[in-house]
Amino acid sequence: MKRLTFPNPFLHEHPPVQNINEILDEQTSQGERAADWVATAVGSWRFIIGQSIILIFWAILNVTAWVKHWDPYLFILMNLFMSLQAAFTAPVIMMSQNRQTARDRLEAHNDFAINQIAEEEIRIILEHLDAQNEALTAIHQQLATLLETPNKS
Repeated sequence: MKRLTFPNPFLHEHPPVQNINEILDEQTSQGERAADWVATAVGSWRFIIGQSIILIFWAILNVTAWVKHWDPYLFILMNLFMSLQAAFTAPVIMMSQNRQTARDRLEAHNDFAINQIAEEEIRIILEHLDAQNEALTAIHQQLATLLETPNKS
């Protein structure tokens, strides 16, 4: 009779999986949080609608001179403010995007590491299943042999 052998039990020798988002959030500085907030705020419909209302209000007040012409060369001052806003907003948004790119890179690396661990564990599970299949086949053959031989009682 063939002796049935099974692989050794699998030992999980890898560190526990960590949430990269939590780790990165703990390491985020105030400046990075501010950059993320600006990028989120400026990239929203709320901001676009609010800015559009302000610009329309500015244009109506300045064109009709209802209050006073604070921008005598129509819209030059408004253009200056818009340019300043763009000049300061663009680098802040780029900082946020660079940080998000670094975060994505870390998440991709973490996903790769987890996939490697999972692949190893799946390989071991398949080895165990193969060993079980061999054992079941041997047991089935032994049972078939026992059923075929006449009882000597």
